[in-house]
Parts: sequence; structure tokens; C-alpha cells
Amino acid sequence: MMKKLLMLGGAPSQIPAIQTAKRLGYYVITCDYLESNPGHQFSDEYHNVSTVDKEAVLELARSLQINGIVCYAADSGAPTVAYVAEKLGLPSFPYSSVELLSNKDQFRAFLEENHFDVPKAKGYSTFDEAVIDFDTFIMPVMVKPVDSSGSRGVTKIFSINELQDAVTEALSFSRTKRFVIEEFIEKTGYQIGLDCFSVNGQLTFCGFGNNHFGSAVNPFLPIVDSCPTYFSTHIQNKVRNEIQRFIDLFNLRTGPTNFEIQIDRNERVFILDMGVRNCGDFTKLLKYATGVDLIEYTIKAAMGEDCKTLRDIEPKGFWAIYSIFNEENGILQNIQIDSIFKKENVFEYVESVSKFGLPIKANENLGNMVLTFSSMKEMLEKINNIKNLVKVVIKETSYFD
Repeated sequence: MMKKLLMLGGAPSQIPAIQTAKRLGYYVITCDYLESNPGHQFSDEYHNVSTVDKEAVLELARSLQINGIVCYAADSGAPTVAYVAEKLGLPSFPYSSVELLSNKDQFRAFLEENHFDVPKAKGYSTFDEAVIDFDTFIMPVMVKPVDSSGSRGVTKIFSINELQDAVTEALSFSRTKRFVIEEFIEKTGYQIGLDCFSVNGQLTFCGFGNNHFGSAVNPFLPIVDSCPTYFSTHIQNKVRNEIQRFIDLFNLRTGPTNFEIQIDRNERVFILDMGVRNCGDFTKLLKYATGVDLIEYTIKAAMGEDCKTLRDIEPKGFWAIYSIFNEENGILQNIQIDSIFKKENVFEYVESVSKFGLPIKANENLGNMVLTFSSMKEMLEKINNIKNLVKVVIKETSYFD
């Protein structure tokens, strides 16, 4: 009899994991509250159950007698995965660890208690609570929902006059209606994005990337990830040591993690954010750069299979993945790609063709490009000029007025 894998979600970004699980020979069941999600057409069975409803997913998992559960490339379902797995005795990270990691204020407090380098931070439920402490923070500060992902609801502010709007924005993206204020870190070099995997509690794979920002709509959301890393082996080893210490403290045995890390001018390592999941697009990029299929290992870990063959492999060549966003409301006319850039650097291009000629809103993802380069210099120069090489052409419309 085929083993059953319950996968939370069927969004476009989760299709690669569904297809990988099928290729590995599992009976794949998907669930979420959007029957129209395209991933469900690739699974063997679909159930309309919200991925954040832990008890409903547990009831579904029991009735289906599943052998494993996973939520690929999405933070929202991570607590559900850990909760259900713990109740049914299936492989996963501890629910208590995942729950703590899913709340930024508790996460920051834990890091500070365990002597990680952290910015001054505190969580609140209301604007009035935050005002009382506001003068104790050094400006500028970041105001963030405690439980959102994708940099949604994040604002950088410089005075108390901006606090009310920032709190309103953060709370609009928080399921638990809480937000955190934290002091801004002046980083050196690029923000580091990492796709990692631990086996039996040991950091076995650590894929380093450079996060590149540049969205006018959301300046805190990376639009390009590139590798190999800009940082020296010395800095990479410092980062690895901190991640291993993190894995030990949270008892993260076998499975994927991703981190966003900044290095300051004193070479201090700040863990800004982390998730108990793969990075999605960056995971795909690392497969091209290293040959390592982290999606396959994630599925195997969820099904209790041996992952000891995984090895840390340095990337070969120079790679990037660009998420194409439009920056204004209107009718999408076309996406113009520089002809030389397209010929020399575009390795793979997936676009949302159905949107052409249709109204779209600012910050919609129009697709992504896997890019390859001949050197670090060429890679960084062209990424810095990416919006001139790939132009989103929008026709203004009163559709959204």
C-alpha cells in the first residue's frame, strides 16, 4: 500500500513539492480553504480544510491515516504541521519550538535570553501600550506584525508621529493582533538569506544567498536572491555556528529551516527572522547552483526516511532568481526584456501570461526569472540594474478608483 502524505496548501509556489512527492511514489493529499488553488490538480486527493485550523487538520489526518505531513514554502501552516505530527507521532520539529518561532516578540525574547545578538525589541497589542515605551528605543525602529511573513505589514519609522499609522498597518496583517517594535540594524554588505537543513540535530546543508531589495511598494521584501554569498568564509563560519546553536536550543532534529540574517560593522550576527520550512524560489535556485534537491529531502524527512546522504555543497557558477513585481495599479501591457540580457543571462523564465491585458494591483507577482552570470561582478552589476533590463509596462486606468 502507498504511504500517504498530507500537504498543507496548493498555491503555485507549492506545486514543486506536490510533484516531488508524487515522483517519490507517495499518495499525496492536499488541503486548504481555496479549492481553486492550482496545486490541487497535481495531488491524488483534495479536502477543503483551512491549513491554520489545527484541530480540523488533525481530524482530517486521523481519518486519512496519513504517514507524514508537510507545509512547503509557507509559514502559516508550520504550527499546524508540528501540532498534528506531535499528536499522531509523526516526524516533525517540536510543536512548542515551532509555536514560539511563529511569534516574533517571543522569538526575540528567547534569542536575548540565550545570548544571541539581537536588536532591542518588545511586543504589544495596542498603540497606547507602545507609546509608553517608545522613548526607550533608539530611532529608527521597525514596526512588524508578530506573525506575518513576506515582510507584509512592516514599516520603518523615525518618530512617534509615525507610530499610529505603522501600528495600524502591522495589526492589519496580524492574525493574533499583536506587533513588535525593534531597533533598526545598520548592516554591512547584503542581508543574508539561508536555506538550511539539519539531520539528527546537525546542520548538514547551509545554502547562503544575498538578498537584494528594490521594490517601491515594499522596500523590505527581497526581489532578487543571488548566490554564491558575498561574505567571506570567516563570516560564513560565524553564521553556521550561530545556526547550529539555534538548532540545538530549539531541538530541531531533521528538516528544513530558513533564516534572514544581517551582519553589522562589528561582525555581529543578527538573526532577523526564521522559518521551519524551505524558501521556495531560493530552494529552486540552490538546486541549479549545487545540484541538491532540498524539496526531496523535506518530503523524505516528513515521511521518516533516512536523510543521511545530504551533504553541504558549494554553489558552482553565479546564479540569481528575480521575482517580477509591478509597482502600480493598471492594465498590464507587457514585460520588456533587454535582448542581450535575455540571451546571455536568462536561464529560465516563468510568467503569469494570463494577466496580460487585465487589471492588476501594485505588488502582484508577475512571475520569476532564473538568471546565470559569468562572474560575481557581472551578477551584482546587472542585479542593481534589473529594472532597466526587465521593464513592466503598465497602462494607467481608473479601474481601481
